[in-house]
Amino acid sequence: MISTRLERIINEQIQKEFYSAYLYLSMEAYFQAQNLNGFANFFHVQLQEERDHALKFFNFLNHVGGKVTLLQIDAPKTDFESPEEVFSLALAHEQFVTKSIYNIVDISLEERDHKTNAFLQWFVTEQAEEEATAENILKKLRLIGNDGRGLLMLDAELAQRVYTPPVAADTGAQA
Repeated sequence: MISTRLERIINEQIQKEFYSAYLYLSMEAYFQAQNLNGFANFFHVQLQEERDHALKFFNFLNHVGGKVTLLQIDAPKTDFESPEEVFSLALAHEQFVTKSIYNIVDISLEERDHKTNAFLQWFVTEQAEEEATAENILKKLRLIGNDGRGLLMLDAELAQRVYTPPVAADTGAQA
């Protein structure tokens, strides 16, 4: 059984992960409207990953005897000024999610809930990767500046990104 405190905060994390997917869908729409389909592809893959993250928490909470309570998801920002702004916001959002996961890790350690802590370690590693990816693209965008050729080259690079669903053991539903 999981504590009511961890149950509550994991339900909040499910909401944050679904919000992340919604935010990235909004960013995908922005790039589609700009005819930057590689950037749109990047955020489409991001939204799929975030949806899977939400479901990992969902399945884990069910697996450990908790009750999933789906919370309201706010509307994301829909108007952006530039690709650089989008990636600045994406990086800030990933840093916010990282802090949230670290908070859950801290509570799991405080409560000596080792199964929850072990489950969360995948997310700790994943968030390091998420932040590094967003920061790397943001740095490239800053180097490119207003050079349309550079933007199109980066767009072509991001078009190559492919979604890889997690294997069944990664869903959090396994023992």
